[in-house]
Amino acid sequence: MDKLQIGGGRPLQGEIAISGAKNAALPILCAALLTPEPLVLDNVPALRDVDTMLTLLQRLGVQVQREGTQVRLQADALTGHQAPYELVKTMRASILVLGPLLARTGQAQVSLPGGCAIGQRPVDQHIRGLQAMGAQVRIEHGYVVAHAGRLQGADIVTDMVTVTGTENLLMAATLAEGRTVIENAACEPEVTDLARLLIAMGAQIEGHGTDRIVVHGVARLHGAHHRIVADRIETGTFLCAVAATGGDITLRDAAPDTLGAVLDKLRDAGLDITTGPDWIRARMRGRPRATGFRTSEYPGFPTDMQAQLMALDTLAEGTAVITENIFENRYMHVQELCRMGAEIEIDGHTAVVTGVPELLGATVMATDLRASASLVIAGLAARGQTTIERIYHLDRGYQCMEHKLQALGADIRRIS
Repeated sequence: MDKLQIGGGRPLQGEIAISGAKNAALPILCAALLTPEPLVLDNVPALRDVDTMLTLLQRLGVQVQREGTQVRLQADALTGHQAPYELVKTMRASILVLGPLLARTGQAQVSLPGGCAIGQRPVDQHIRGLQAMGAQVRIEHGYVVAHAGRLQGADIVTDMVTVTGTENLLMAATLAEGRTVIENAACEPEVTDLARLLIAMGAQIEGHGTDRIVVHGVARLHGAHHRIVADRIETGTFLCAVAATGGDITLRDAAPDTLGAVLDKLRDAGLDITTGPDWIRARMRGRPRATGFRTSEYPGFPTDMQAQLMALDTLAEGTAVITENIFENRYMHVQELCRMGAEIEIDGHTAVVTGVPELLGATVMATDLRASASLVIAGLAARGQTTIERIYHLDRGYQCMEHKLQALGADIRRIS
């Protein structure tokens, strides 16, 4: 099992490119199920979760051609409608085949999903929305089993803001008969990117990027060519890394307009940030300032950046209060940061982080995707050597992270 070994204490200097967003790529890949015509996608990141999704789509009969960051998909001859447990267990986003499969073929059988163990992510909002559109859905032997004729437009109000739920219902609604309204919809940039693709395929969608999305169903969607939006979480992770270590970096192929809350908090911490249409320059001198925050749905501070900014706060001057409002089990990185000398106290959903002058390298274990990134940041800033075990979590969401950090001057290497 691979590990990362990091020699800390080096400021980051230089320029790297940001990859396409994992959380945009996964639903967009599933959109290929909605049409028999070719779908060509650019800026698709080379990630374990993307590999898993492509394998799942091939299992369903989708033809996949991949060259570099471009993927060509064609679902003109689907051969199945089951997403099996052995694929789904490693990636919760696999539930995203449910809506498009049901809308296109009238049936779907998808194993209840897995992924990082950071909290409950129930699929009941997906199921209730599809039932409102006329589908018959039941849970049977660990699978969501759904059948429908042509789905019917409906007014859907979700009990909670759910990104994958919004995406699943949005894709299903594109081929439904009549008008579908999704209230309390997720506003994340990744949802907007999916909507842009669907519109390019011929869908009639209004209100994406707001909490009320209106879809007028069409009889058929066609192929399209689309570029995946830049990964705002990868971008934020590298910005936290330079804030923790010091230095001066430029991130190309970025999307600064998707990072409002993250950039605001990092500026509060003392990071000097300048932006252009598709680039961000970040410079850090001196010790960061403690910065508290509360995670919330977009456009609030993203839960996927909580662990990384906490790692920065462990080294900051002062005390930061962090409240995690999205997932109930997303503080598993705290114990590992404390092994490196961090001072963090947990009380329910709240973490109180008292900054220390320095962290010390140690052997730590990654417990989930974003926790892995927080440990990398801590290791880059720590005195001495840090070894991070179980980095397969990291490979699910960061493309060649060690190579990008090496290009910025970090002492980091992968040990197989």
